[in-house]
Amino acid sequence: MIVQNNGGKPPHIKFEILDRVPGLVHGVFTRHGGVSRPPYATLNVGLGNGDSADAVSKNLWRVTDALDLDCLVAGNQFHEDTIHLVDEEALSRAESRPPVLVTPPGDALVTRLRGIGLLIKIADCQSVFLADPVKRVIANIHAGWRGSVCGIVPKTVSFLKDRFGSDPRDILATVSPSLGPCCGEFRNYRDELPESFLPFRVRPEYFDFWAITWRQLVDSGLDGGHIQTAGLCTVCGTQDFFSYRGERSPGRMATVIAWER
Repeated sequence: MIVQNNGGKPPHIKFEILDRVPGLVHGVFTRHGGVSRPPYATLNVGLGNGDSADAVSKNLWRVTDALDLDCLVAGNQFHEDTIHLVDEEALSRAESRPPVLVTPPGDALVTRLRGIGLLIKIADCQSVFLADPVKRVIANIHAGWRGSVCGIVPKTVSFLKDRFGSDPRDILATVSPSLGPCCGEFRNYRDELPESFLPFRVRPEYFDFWAITWRQLVDSGLDGGHIQTAGLCTVCGTQDFFSYRGERSPGRMATVIAWER
């Protein structure tokens, strides 16, 4: 991974596998480089959690400027499997809250448009970037444990195949810093998780959701060599990341992928 931190812009993590794709920009932003005050310190991009709307707007502008984009697109995330195509028609219907265009609720965003950043907000959940450099289509997926159970990641791969003709062997995928196997405790896993997840139990009541996502991607036809996982646990890394499990943090981090304008 590459930590981008220059020109006074908010630091963000980049993946080598995506950084090699011409015209593609992306970043997993940390909790640093914003204007929010504690307990939202400092680059909180979550609205409706008690932070100042003005501070959140300034933080979102900093994210947009850091990647040199026209705007961001985001919707409320609700841990299910709704996928939204962000095209010209969708943008015409979106609510404008500069620099964000707000879509209906959903947990995956897909686009071929240039200059439009697909924004997913996280604090322990995974943000999974997908990029097909052949069909020139990208996706950003919000995958918490509930999203993993309902298969939001493989369903988004299928969406790219069905809508754009993507060959999964061409798709590149990355998994953001998120809940790691070290901290992935599920005391009620018998009620919450399917039996198919049991092989990913690393010790009693602990599960490796990084490995679950990797397996879902490979089973969807991706080449294992085209998948890069950050391998950073947000619960362990609260000095750099917002974490709901680690500190009951109300803050949310920005993850963005886009084609250059």
